[in-house]
Amino acid sequence: MKKFTCVQDAGPLDIALAMAAEVKANPFADSHLGKNKTLLMIFFDSSLRTRLSTQKAAMNLGMNVIVLDINQGAWKLETEKGVIMDGDKSEHILEAIPVMASYCNIIGVRSFARFESKANDYNEVILSQFIKYSGKPVFSMEAATRHPLQSFADLITIEEYKTVARPKVLLTWAPHPKALPQAVPNSFAEWMNETDYEFVITHPKGYELSPDFVKNAKVEYDIEAAYKGADFVYAKNWSVFSDPNYGQILNIDRSWMVDSRKMQLTNNAKFMHCLPVRRNMIVSDEVIDGPDSIVVQEAANRVVSAQVVLREMLKTL
Repeated sequence: MKKFTCVQDAGPLDIALAMAAEVKANPFADSHLGKNKTLLMIFFDSSLRTRLSTQKAAMNLGMNVIVLDINQGAWKLETEKGVIMDGDKSEHILEAIPVMASYCNIIGVRSFARFESKANDYNEVILSQFIKYSGKPVFSMEAATRHPLQSFADLITIEEYKTVARPKVLLTWAPHPKALPQAVPNSFAEWMNETDYEFVITHPKGYELSPDFVKNAKVEYDIEAAYKGADFVYAKNWSVFSDPNYGQILNIDRSWMVDSRKMQLTNNAKFMHCLPVRRNMIVSDEVIDGPDSIVVQEAANRVVSAQVVLREMLKTL
């Protein structure tokens, strides 16, 4: 594995899930692979689970880890070509990438959508430059359009907790006071569409995701119909994808919050969220604190998804 940015990079999902089971059963079995190898984790944006879980995964594999927060203790980076650098950015990413790559064997990059240009966001201008210019295996720790490590962990979690062979999985929009990227819902949809699950997406009109990610998923605007019979409810906010309102908030409709009334419509569904979550905006205390909430177990599986990816990358070195 030379890069990991989307579901296709994971290969056949049955094999990926089998590898995840191996890693979870014996997390230190491959600690020899990372001996004298270095992972560089580069953060253009904040992180808690991604940073800790990926660092833990690398340590399980015997790797050295360097963490760089671009916004603290590093030069501000220019990412556009052809600009006159007479502003506050002291270094260009075209020099920074090969320099950083010279200090490591594998690179992880976290860079969110900026909402300044839909084309730049959906062309993944930062992540793609690391892949192009570093000469090292690169994986996404969440990019503008996808969060594949999260989605892989989500799939692992669903497989662990499903009680029927083909569960109904619901992705529901929920209100949030800030404009958030589409990366998590895009990625979750992309991974769910590669399974044989019954996959449904529900959201207010105007919050349609890119057709490239929705594909054949059922889009249901009726909340009660969407929740009915669901085995898993995955809540996430996202901002508008469509022009001319890309990156904007159309409404903060509190009626879309995941609460016990909606969950009663389900098939005793498990509640999922990538975290961090705004309580009593995205989900009620009663639901997230209830026995069917698996958000902590889901977060714990982030170590597993990261370790599978790092293990497969180490094998190519």
